[in-house]
Amino acid sequence: MNPASLVALLQHSAPSGGGGGEHGDPFEHLLPHVVPQPAGYHLFGLEVHNIQLFQVLAVVLVFAAFVGVPRAVRTNGGGFLARSFAGAFLWLRDTVVYPNLGEKAGRRLLPYFVSLFFFITFMNLLGLVPGGATATASAFVTGALASCTLAMMVFGGMLVQGPLTFWKNLVPPGVPGWMAPVLFFLEFIGLLVKPFALTLRLMGNMTGGHLALLSFLGLMLYFGQSSVAVGFAVSPFVVALSAFMMLIEGFVALLQAYVFVILSAIFVGMCLHPHH
Repeated sequence: MNPASLVALLQHSAPSGGGGGEHGDPFEHLLPHVVPQPAGYHLFGLEVHNIQLFQVLAVVLVFAAFVGVPRAVRTNGGGFLARSFAGAFLWLRDTVVYPNLGEKAGRRLLPYFVSLFFFITFMNLLGLVPGGATATASAFVTGALASCTLAMMVFGGMLVQGPLTFWKNLVPPGVPGWMAPVLFFLEFIGLLVKPFALTLRLMGNMTGGHLALLSFLGLMLYFGQSSVAVGFAVSPFVVALSAFMMLIEGFVALLQAYVFVILSAIFVGMCLHPHH
């Protein structure tokens, strides 16, 4: 942030005439950025939000990233980026998809899980770009992704095991008859809790980092309310903390994409291969 921008922010948050402050608490101006904001136009009569734009951009980046990857996987050729993404593709295949789904089912579902990983990764990273928005900080986005996992768990399990056998296998064999309904109810609830946990885990981690980063920036504006000089005095500490949080956020962006995908693969694999 250049000095002119910093002065403008401090003056915007500073109280006017020594009163209670014309603009109020600076945190009130910063923290709403963690929720979706209207983009200012409509599509098919529906209001478009900023996170939707960044979701579309993430899809475009996924397609752009994998240009040349098939050739790099087959021949180990191509440019640096193609080989890097090819290595990530093989890593996901050999450490996430095949071990949890088996080679036969894993080969069929591999494109989905690889696309899911990079889709979430790009959405997470786009939130760190100045002016960007993190789509995965919205429960609507993470809930939709978790619903896809739930659909694969239920319909995939019914397709592989059979419609009746899938629900029957929720109860372990050899359970006394009087206990079977209780276990079935608990297992059914557990089936629904898994995608719910995926939703909250990804949303909570992506939202928490942004709240911490915006809170650090808010400290500079808060102290600057009394004096612009005080705001500049604390700015080195705020910038240092913010830079550290940005590094942490970059790591968390990749980690949370991996956690979401590997848990999804584990949950789907449990439904496709219940005896394992």
